[in-house]
Amino acid sequence: MEFRTINGRRVPIKGGGKSGAVVAAGVLALGLAGGTGGLTLGGGSSLVSEVGAGAQNAAQGVGSGSGSGGSAQIKASKSEGQKSARKGDSEAAWQRLGVKQLKRTVRQQAECVAVSFGQIRDFFTRTRCTSLDRALFLVGDGTGNTAVLSVAWVGLASARDADKFESVMKIHGSGDIQPLGSAMLGLADIRFTGENYGSDRNGKTVTIAETELVSGHLDRDTLDAIAEVSAYLPRI
Repeated sequence: MEFRTINGRRVPIKGGGKSGAVVAAGVLALGLAGGTGGLTLGGGSSLVSEVGAGAQNAAQGVGSGSGSGGSAQIKASKSEGQKSARKGDSEAAWQRLGVKQLKRTVRQQAECVAVSFGQIRDFFTRTRCTSLDRALFLVGDGTGNTAVLSVAWVGLASARDADKFESVMKIHGSGDIQPLGSAMLGLADIRFTGENYGSDRNGKTVTIAETELVSGHLDRDTLDAIAEVSAYLPRI
């Protein structure tokens, strides 16, 4: 078994994980109430949609109550979720895993060096990215169990460059693209460890997704699945 050091302790490496980044934020209160709300997007502002009751989650058997015994079902839900994500239906994709979007913020830019570190930054100094879109989501099951999800879409000049970039991203400890600050979602400091990670390459675009628990309990399999499904989402 391979190990790596996180915050001064050795932990086993699970396939698909990688080292993450610290997201700086101020502490703000979250009001998560029942019911559903409409979503609008404008100029990089946050989107808020409150989640209703968790009855659907119980029927699906995923989310906070899934536990390690639900891994087979989560695997099936992940496969179906990735199909929905590829079509751009994030709501259906996340519902497969028992969660819904609570908040979202998006930022677009065309420069990658300034917001990356480690070997990833070194890569971008040699190979220019053509675009970078980053999004930060708060997702939850409506019963107080929430997770923060970072997704980055990186555009490269060619499919060959994209393949090389994804290869570097998958190396443990190779660095990362910094997620957006969690203060943009009204959250306290969140540290992305890279333990719950997914990536996908589609032509000249590489998508990177990472999740971390915010409140309550979402088991490791579910957090992994959220990241792996979200990596299939098309560019926002």
